[in-house]
Amino acid sequence: MKYGARWLLPDGVEDVLPPSAESLEQLRRKALDLFSSWGYQLVSPPLVEFVESLYSGSSDLELQTFKITDQVSGRLMGIRADITPQVARIDAHRLPTDLPQRLCYVGPILHARADKIGCSRNPLQVGAELYGHAGIESDAEVISLMVELLQLTALSNVTIELGHMGIFNALVQAAELDSDAAEKLLGALLQKASDEVVNCINDNDVKTATADLIMNLLRLNGGVEIVAEAKRVMARAPQSVVNALDSLDELLGVLCHHFSDVDFHVDLAELRGYRYHTGIIFGAYFPGEGRGIAWGGRYDNIGEQFGRYRAATGFSVDLKNLVHICGVPQPVRAKLYAPSGSEPSLVETIAELRSNGTVVIQALPGQVGGPLDFDCTGELVLDGNEWKAKDLDT
Repeated sequence: MKYGARWLLPDGVEDVLPPSAESLEQLRRKALDLFSSWGYQLVSPPLVEFVESLYSGSSDLELQTFKITDQVSGRLMGIRADITPQVARIDAHRLPTDLPQRLCYVGPILHARADKIGCSRNPLQVGAELYGHAGIESDAEVISLMVELLQLTALSNVTIELGHMGIFNALVQAAELDSDAAEKLLGALLQKASDEVVNCINDNDVKTATADLIMNLLRLNGGVEIVAEAKRVMARAPQSVVNALDSLDELLGVLCHHFSDVDFHVDLAELRGYRYHTGIIFGAYFPGEGRGIAWGGRYDNIGEQFGRYRAATGFSVDLKNLVHICGVPQPVRAKLYAPSGSEPSLVETIAELRSNGTVVIQALPGQVGGPLDFDCTGELVLDGNEWKAKDLDT
């Protein structure tokens, strides 16, 4: 590699520089304080684990995971692409309980490839998970928590979109599709590619009644009223589909009551997320963004790979992306410029100011630049025997 190219980073991997880094840290603290106020306890899983516990039976997670060889055991390890499976492992074996358990986390993840052009491959993921409860009340709680997190950013025009992975899974079972055919169908639904959906149905000789139900998924999207339409056209679907629609309807009733000013949307073909999701799925969308800015759902089967089945639901957010979208404002703090020196009175004054929250930048002997170069609005000057803050003449 040429010397001049050594400072370049891989595609999709970036530094976070001032002032964005300060905004990112402020939002991280606010997020964790919010989670704590709801009773979510912070956990911090390792950046790397053996791959068996990172995939969680999800093919898309496996593709996103960087693999390395452990020089101690010789086993294959992965750099996490998602923290949710790690927290499920902690719930199952490190903090086992029969009680509902609320856990939260924040940390970097790494993707082998970007989700879309221009998307970061090293997000800062923050999220919350609720284990041990299978009702819509826990779904409502984590969605409400996600909404409150987004409201911390003062981000407006956010749409919360809901679907149900159980409906798709039930129709796949009714159509007797194998795993490869189910993956093709899922991809076609996500792309809203009706021709590909039809081809998948025809290639697998799906019965007409089930085929009609699958095709209806493409048009069942809109406001909360779409659930009533879905109940009508899916009235003869498998009972699990009917039950899923009833749960979705009940959940929307709770959410609309709590957040009368939030735009809720339903799309039964919008089945994004990792394949471990089993029930209610949801995402937050912002105009101009090509993918969700927050996402989550129910994943009741993930604990089975750890030998302990637990109902589970949760969500995650890339904090770096949030800061990029909304530019979280930094708190206004006074910034003073102090002369160089180690006189006791100067040192004591600087220490007192800093303890009270004032930023003090002390000059270094022989340095280049002055107070305006460091965006200072004032400076410390000696007035008699006392150091005082004085506004700069700009």
